[in-house]
Amino acid sequence: METVRLTTAQAIVRFLIAQRIEDTSGGDLPLFPGVYAIFGHGNVTCLGQALQEAAAELPTWRGQNEQGMALAAIGFTKAKLRRQIMVVTSSIGPGATNMVTAAGVAHANRLPVLLLSGETFTSRVPDPVLQQVEHFHDPTLTVNDAFKAVTRYWDRIVRPEQIVHSLPHAVATMLDPASCGPAFLALPQDVQAEAFDFPLRFFERTVHRIARPRADRGQLAHAAAALTAARRPLLIAGGGVRYSGASAELTAFAERHNIPVVETVAGKASLVAAHPLNAGPVGVTGCTSANALAADADVVIAVGTRLQDFTTGSWTIFRNEAVRFVGINVAGFDAIKHRGLAVVGDARETLSELTGMLGDWRGDDDWTLKASNEQAQYQSYIDKIAAPAPDPATPDRAPTYAQVVGVVDRDGRADDYVLTAAGGFPGELLNGWRSKGLDTLDCEYGFSCMGYEISGAWGAKMAIPDREVVVFVGDGSYMMMNSDLYSSVLSGHKLIVIVCDNGGFAVINRLQINQGGVPFNNLIADSRIVEEVRVDFAAHAASMGCRTETVTTVAELEAAFQRARASDRTYVIALQTDAYSWTEGGAFWEVGVPEVSGRPEVVAAYQAMQAGKVDQRVGW
Repeated sequence: METVRLTTAQAIVRFLIAQRIEDTSGGDLPLFPGVYAIFGHGNVTCLGQALQEAAAELPTWRGQNEQGMALAAIGFTKAKLRRQIMVVTSSIGPGATNMVTAAGVAHANRLPVLLLSGETFTSRVPDPVLQQVEHFHDPTLTVNDAFKAVTRYWDRIVRPEQIVHSLPHAVATMLDPASCGPAFLALPQDVQAEAFDFPLRFFERTVHRIARPRADRGQLAHAAAALTAARRPLLIAGGGVRYSGASAELTAFAERHNIPVVETVAGKASLVAAHPLNAGPVGVTGCTSANALAADADVVIAVGTRLQDFTTGSWTIFRNEAVRFVGINVAGFDAIKHRGLAVVGDARETLSELTGMLGDWRGDDDWTLKASNEQAQYQSYIDKIAAPAPDPATPDRAPTYAQVVGVVDRDGRADDYVLTAAGGFPGELLNGWRSKGLDTLDCEYGFSCMGYEISGAWGAKMAIPDREVVVFVGDGSYMMMNSDLYSSVLSGHKLIVIVCDNGGFAVINRLQINQGGVPFNNLIADSRIVEEVRVDFAAHAASMGCRTETVTTVAELEAAFQRARASDRTYVIALQTDAYSWTEGGAFWEVGVPEVSGRPEVVAAYQAMQAGKVDQRVGW
């Protein structure tokens, strides 16, 4: 057998370069198109050197923070619909643990990212090394064990030849639609440096193809039988529709069988907003039209969704006791939720096969007419609250989130890519930003990670450089993580960033007071401070090389947004927004409210929470 002598680090890099992914056009692309890296003593001398030697084939990008780099990798793969995977490397210690939060984001959202962290020495002779955390009872433990809770594949490489087994398994995990998620390899410093005679065939060019598992015929038959008995069927489009590339099949299925479609957070933009069967976003961050349909539906086809509590209103929105669920999902774990008729298979292929079994069957026209009427009323509400004119009753009030989103919605183009996370913007964008094109929204709400917005957008822009990437971020998230504005300027990946300053963590303040609490420690004004100081976000972003401006009105924002479109580098628009005005229309959400309290408002909130739980679906 022909071999080549390489260090472990060199072999890892060479293997990554050899991996390709089948392109939709029939060609292939690099499976790993780049690496985000911050180097330290745990990865600079070996893996860093190997990456430098291969820089022409595997570009390395320098970030500002390890968490930000990993979030950028997630934003990249989301924009690529999981078709390509970025690599992130850190040193040992804080560099590694900085990536744990991002790994949680990838795990919750079922997204692939390859994390390579430095590690202590397997010999243990230099122990304890710089940044090593010692465990008196177990010397094998390091901070890298923290990744076990937030990764789909985890390994510690203690011999060079182990990568011949481990790397293919890591790749297979990340490309499997059912088990997709982050993979992690801990790379001890001495093992990175150690050489081995690797078989040349390990580095052969390999073109991967993402599998499309077909559903069992019996499962399809049961689903078809349930549907043909339905009078008020409802389709829920989840993120799996987008990752499967099943938007065309979803549209055709809905049209042929006359079924309204509602969208989850991850499934938003599976169907263009103006489609007559699109009944809007469903659940807590959803709208009255979608939730009204969910309440009356007799069969719900959940396609590619894990049915998170924000989608189901903590399982209160499905109020028809006779309702049946059909779970179309590559992951059996998700397909069987709430006694669903599981149809385990790829969304695109399953919808095509199921429509063949249904033949000419169609849902009732009265049902789709109801969906249309409900949606028309709701869109009228959105148009009203997003209107640029100030409210005559409150002329001095700052613009609302709905008005800010309305600016981008009115000027929206089919290839604009809008991105946000956590806080108040998910609900505002799901409702107020009407997608004109498919696969045009990234809203990180699986892990609801504040700080994802700017870093994720940097990665998304790398993935789709010819499209406008528009970022909505609140002041709270901006303060948590903003340094990748600098990354975007350095690397030439232009973003449009709208920073809305509502004085702190306003949406969680809303939850606090809505559940009977006293405003406390969320808005800056309600925190333990000496003086309330508002950050000059435009000046801060300008210091990192961005073009910036501060506006105060919706009209000024509209003009600034056009200047941002014309800019050749990242453009940040800052404005103060109302901390108390939010889009209404969602659903019940169960949170813990004290059963005993000296505040009558809390007691009332507890009673209201118990009353809301009456509609909860428990083992139906």
